[in-house]
Amino acid sequence: MNQTAPPRKPAGFTDRQGQYLAFIHAYTKINGRPPAEADMRKYFRVTPPTVHQMVLNLHQARLIERIPGKARSIRLLVDPEHLPELK
Repeated sequence: MNQTAPPRKPAGFTDRQGQYLAFIHAYTKINGRPPAEADMRKYFRVTPPTVHQMVLNLHQARLIERIPGKARSIRLLVDPEHLPELK
């Protein structure tokens, strides 16, 4: 049997974190500015505390950079080539 291994994501983030990172990348590319937490909340259909906790987790994991208290200041620290496809 000749089976091809499924593509692997780089170590360092979970599948869910990867979706948030892919969303941040796509949103920024399309709109020319990073998303607000409200944009992520609407896309992922989650509560404001859920999005905020994810942003804090991504920042703590050094996957994004942000300026606390400044709107739309998220910047990816992950090479976009390593991001999963946005679902």
